[in-house]
Amino acid sequence: MKNYLAFLACMLALAGCASKGEKPAIGTAAGTAASSQPSSGEVAAAIISAMDGGLVGGDIGADLSRGERRIALEAEYKALEYTPGGQKVTWGDKSGRYGEVVAASPYRVGSQDCRQYAHTVYAGGQPKRARGTACRNANGSWTLLT
Repeated sequence: MKNYLAFLACMLALAGCASKGEKPAIGTAAGTAASSQPSSGEVAAAIISAMDGGLVGGDIGADLSRGERRIALEAEYKALEYTPGGQKVTWGDKSGRYGEVVAASPYRVGSQDCRQYAHTVYAGGQPKRARGTACRNANGSWTLLT
């Protein structure tokens, strides 16, 4: 009986997500066979590709290594996708090059969810700041508006 109740509770939770139209987060096993779950490297590559460099792909990221730009771009994605408006997403170890991303509250433009956001990179002692707006595509990726 306990197993049946646990199973029923799990199914109700999953049905609740499906009825709200929510999609599982990237890298979760929900709706995906475990054998086809992408590796963290594949997820990072997909994020970088879909965001086309993000804000950090511009002048503020010129002093960063390829790996640092990847980490900074992942912070942009995390701020846009998961973080409430006004909260900082930081990256780096603050002993060298590091940064922070802050996204505003989401808003709708037609059928797309969009967010304004700012990224500050600290490299060589001087902060570099950039602002932009990104909108979520139908496939869940984010595109920076130019």
